[in-house]
Amino acid sequence: MTFSTLDLSAETPDSALEIGGRPASVPLQNTDRVASRMVGYFATCMAPCRTLPGEQLRGDVTKMTRSCLALAAEMFDRRSVPDDARLGEVREAAAQWAREAVPLGTILRAYHQGLRIAFGLVTARAKADDVDELLVATDLMLELLEAITVAVSDAYVDEQHLVAREHQTASQTLASALLSGRRSSALARQAGIPIADSYEVVALSIPEHPDERDPRVDSQVAARRKLRRLQSELATSLESRALTLLSTKGGTLLIPVSDAGPTLTAEVLARLTEAAGVPITATVVVTETDQVPESADQAHELLNLVRVGGREPGLYQMDDLAVEYQLTRGGPAVRRIATILEPLDAHQELFDTMRAYLGNDMNRQLTARQLYVHPNTVDYRLRRIAQLTTIDLATSSGISQAAIALLARDLDRSVTRRL
Repeated sequence: MTFSTLDLSAETPDSALEIGGRPASVPLQNTDRVASRMVGYFATCMAPCRTLPGEQLRGDVTKMTRSCLALAAEMFDRRSVPDDARLGEVREAAAQWAREAVPLGTILRAYHQGLRIAFGLVTARAKADDVDELLVATDLMLELLEAITVAVSDAYVDEQHLVAREHQTASQTLASALLSGRRSSALARQAGIPIADSYEVVALSIPEHPDERDPRVDSQVAARRKLRRLQSELATSLESRALTLLSTKGGTLLIPVSDAGPTLTAEVLARLTEAAGVPITATVVVTETDQVPESADQAHELLNLVRVGGREPGLYQMDDLAVEYQLTRGGPAVRRIATILEPLDAHQELFDTMRAYLGNDMNRQLTARQLYVHPNTVDYRLRRIAQLTTIDLATSSGISQAAIALLARDLDRSVTRRL
């Protein structure tokens, strides 16, 4: 149905549309010759098409050009736009080009330019008394353009979603294999993803989004939306190179180490945090591929140390957590350090004062304000700590001993809870 300004209610005539004293479809009927001219124009005058392989221009593009010319000629003869079933070949071609990563903009420009050229051929011999027919032809061509644009876009996007799901599945399969110690060239070929010589093994912690705690919001939907935003930014920032195993709470990334490719930096983590809408914590261990399983365990152990140590969200490496990591190695010295503070078990306020005092860089005034007590009370508690534990927080050695003892105690209790 067309919508010209002449008659919105008129029935579609049975006769073919005529312009310039002949059927409008005549200039399009020699599809081979017209298609050849159009494809030549695409190759020389449309910048995006210049990068397409010659075989693709001579094959797929030429075939679809002939098909669309036939659709347009039929449309003018019948005075009606082809129905959705007649656009199957258009959708199939769009899906194929999506899988071949031909840009959608290039495809749509080619269709638009092709139909513009076709319309020029159809109207070239128009006369002054063809105004009514020209209006009908314009309506028909705009409707055809709309139908093709929708069909191409829908098919292209659907195929891209399918390709993305296939890539994600392949990525997860390969990541699982590497994390379990299986390095198979056959698996890599099957997944279509090359195995790198070394990886950045990343452990991620993703806290709850505020929407997940909002009783008015479906928490599962909010969590999945958070994860999708994060995955989208990961694909953008790391150019879809990372192998991922992620849940809404965190997981593991394997990022190939390459001179050319991006890696996880503080700037990239900041973008991930912004996309997810929550402060993300990441720990990174660089390793050869054969050591991925052990390095993943180490990365997640470092992530736990960040949590136990009360560190701020951010990006951490072994150098940032060397003391904490060494304290988790155990041994008699570590166990002895962890027991130094046992005399304070019955005095929680002394523990609180010690933590606040160290956290405020030994500033009595800030510590007092944080604890809502008088500075003299802070002084009294510090003296009590020295009496009960022999740790004098007025000395540099006492401060170091207190910090290490608190850390060792927290780590020891974290291990005990996990057991």
